[in-house]
Amino acid sequence: MPTSTPVKIGDKAPDFTLTSQAGEEVRLSGFWGKKSVVLYFYPKDDTPGCTAESCAFRDSYAVFKEAGAEVIGVSGDSPSDHRQFAAKHNLPFTLLSDTGNKVRQLFGVPATFWVLPGRVTYVMDREGVIRHIFDSAFDFQAHISEALKIVKAL
Repeated sequence: MPTSTPVKIGDKAPDFTLTSQAGEEVRLSGFWGKKSVVLYFYPKDDTPGCTAESCAFRDSYAVFKEAGAEVIGVSGDSPSDHRQFAAKHNLPFTLLSDTGNKVRQLFGVPATFWVLPGRVTYVMDREGVIRHIFDSAFDFQAHISEALKIVKAL
């Protein structure tokens, strides 16, 4: 369920802290001043679309890193589910566990078909300002190409 005021391009990203697949607490503002961030919300580990999207981010991860960006995936799955998903698909980036979908709501990520957690990618600059939002439930590859285009321009 989205908030009544979803974040928009030009807004400072809402700060949050979530647990990673490694069991570490990760705070979004910890990247501010250091790296741009590609934060992608996806519905569920090990589903066909989410696997395709995550593996596409994996395949382009070196390019994101070269451009000074960190990729972070967020879903409602547990840290242990994320750990298995990351290991199975050799995902080199952080996956965060948003149990209860509180951060999803904080960003105002809309549901797909009013029921499924949405698939939205946010690109933030080094100051944490949202520079791009891409929302598509089915065009997995476009999440990566859109994010790369923006990250390279930052």
